[in-house]
Amino acid sequence: MALAEIAGIANAPFLKERNNKMRFSSQTYNLENPYCLLAPPSNGLVDIRSMQAAGSQSGIKIDYDHGTTTLGFKYKGGVILAVDSRATGGQFIGSQEMKKIVEINKYLLGTLAGGAADCVYWDRVLAKECRLHELRNKKHISVAAASKIMANIAHEYKGMGLSMGMMLAGYDDKGAGLYYVDSEGSRSPGNIFSVGSGSIYAYGVLDSGYKYDLEDQEAYELGQRAIYHATFRDAYSGGIIRVYHLKKDGWIKISERDCKDLHYRYQEEEK
Repeated sequence: MALAEIAGIANAPFLKERNNKMRFSSQTYNLENPYCLLAPPSNGLVDIRSMQAAGSQSGIKIDYDHGTTTLGFKYKGGVILAVDSRATGGQFIGSQEMKKIVEINKYLLGTLAGGAADCVYWDRVLAKECRLHELRNKKHISVAAASKIMANIAHEYKGMGLSMGMMLAGYDDKGAGLYYVDSEGSRSPGNIFSVGSGSIYAYGVLDSGYKYDLEDQEAYELGQRAIYHATFRDAYSGGIIRVYHLKKDGWIKISERDCKDLHYRYQEEEK
């Protein structure tokens, strides 16, 4: 306030607004507790289902179609994650450069599918919780524990409009781990997952080429090829295809390639 007095703006309206601690704290309490999201400025919580029903009657679509393709699989060398980068809202392409793999820490990665804002926000909260666990216990959090935290968060907001379908992959004392967690609060461990509108096409490639004894280069190519074929057949997937490899000493980024370039490459191979 000393600087404000020197500048002669101590009584400015915008400074009075900021000094109103009660009002500021009431609108920003999620900074102190990130598990509590701020409600929209209305009389009580808005029921997302009533909004969707009203939207269908008025012709304004509230429930957007989500499109993406993400996949993950375990093999003898660790875990492979591969994703596209297209972000859409219905048939509108919002971005071709969305980063759908979140680097939570050196040994843990998360993928995004569903609502981009929901996934990014809660992955950041998860990253904070994983770091706090590391500081308290002097060791990295296990993949199972991290996925349980995310599932518990999602369950608290079940039915409130969250849209998430994510994979959590990592390496801990028990070896490689891969879990699927969604906004309904479900949590499933597994060896192969594909999430998103293009997942049915990715599964087709994975089913024909997957085996546990893959070599590293074979695993990289399988993940990349599966995502490419999904982008070729699914209009809501596309952009940059990213491949990550999780192993005992942490994750490494393998490649970032435009699906258009891969299209011409695979066409040449077929000739």
